[in-house]
Amino acid sequence: MRWETADSLAYTAVENHAVKNRKEMTVAEQTLWEQLRRSKLGVRFRRQHVIGTYIADFVCLKCKLVVEVDGEYHSTPEQQLLDAERTAYLQTKGYRVVRFTNNQVLTDIESVMSQIIRSLV
Repeated sequence: MRWETADSLAYTAVENHAVKNRKEMTVAEQTLWEQLRRSKLGVRFRRQHVIGTYIADFVCLKCKLVVEVDGEYHSTPEQQLLDAERTAYLQTKGYRVVRFTNNQVLTDIESVMSQIIRSLV
């Protein structure tokens, strides 16, 4: 269930944002979602899934793997600090986090998928 991984006090607000994100995925997120959806890798991924007070771009709950697709703004020092805090939080909950840039997804989806497959094990 979605709510099992979320902070119960913040769930409604965060989930509303996640629903918006699902409707407005970036081109890179759409590209990766086409590769992850419908259990094509033998496991189920969810998109824009609430974990605590964060929204993971993609998550395989069974494997405890979070996949993030980072746009250009993730290269700023401020955002890198926030991303590190987010990753640390997710790791305390038992998740492994792999990150890719939009460019990686759009120009080398085969390598991205290979790394995700390796991370599932």
